[in-house]
Amino acid sequence: MARVRGRANCTRFATENPLADGGCVRQSAPLMLQRMITGMHRSVALVSGGLDSVVSLAKARAETDVRLVLFADYGQRAAARERAAVVGVAAFYGLPYGEVDLGWMRDLSPEGMRSGAGRGGEPPRLETLDDVWIPNRNGLLLNVAAAYAESYRCDLVVTGFNREEAAEFPDNGAEYVAAVNRSFEFSTRNGVRAVSYTQDLGKREIVALGIELRAPLSLVWSCYDAGEIMCGKCASCRRLKVAIDAQPAGKRPVIEFAG
Repeated sequence: MARVRGRANCTRFATENPLADGGCVRQSAPLMLQRMITGMHRSVALVSGGLDSVVSLAKARAETDVRLVLFADYGQRAAARERAAVVGVAAFYGLPYGEVDLGWMRDLSPEGMRSGAGRGGEPPRLETLDDVWIPNRNGLLLNVAAAYAESYRCDLVVTGFNREEAAEFPDNGAEYVAAVNRSFEFSTRNGVRAVSYTQDLGKREIVALGIELRAPLSLVWSCYDAGEIMCGKCASCRRLKVAIDAQPAGKRPVIEFAG
């Protein structure tokens, strides 16, 4: 069950429909009326604390009425650091924070990705897909977020995927999101849709978009590890460092790495 902390008033903006693929989507009468009056979507943002989800949230805040920032603790190694990042980002935007406990997933995860991994010794290396793949993680998280979205009378789940990782992780691509959305037509009565505003972007473009949106990039936690600062060595950190270094010198966000 999610723990939801304080609710803040959300600034409302008119927007175009952000959904890339069309199709018939069932909308409940209250949602249809809300859309007719405000001309905007309502959303639950599924945020891990990493670059993609934080920037996707920043875009969603500009284009939708974000009703909840949702974080999932699934027994991951960096859960405490990720949680702190998401709490900080939600506070930055004055948005309500909610957390769902999926700790049982720890037992399904690779050893190096589990909370407590490496404690008292050398942390396991996390380099390959096998090292970091958690069975059906994104499918489960999106379905949990869709349940919250329907309960909150929201029609969107905002998440953070990107073009680069979609080449390696099959559950990051546009085809996967389209398939999830087809399933939501059956599993939600109001036709919830998943959308990622970073779906078609590479890491460099996502950092640039975050800078443009003035997202709190200094709060991001993209590291697989759980140290005091991001390790700078894991695959996720290396991608982020390259993306930051590609930005103009005067615009680079200040993010600290250990290595």
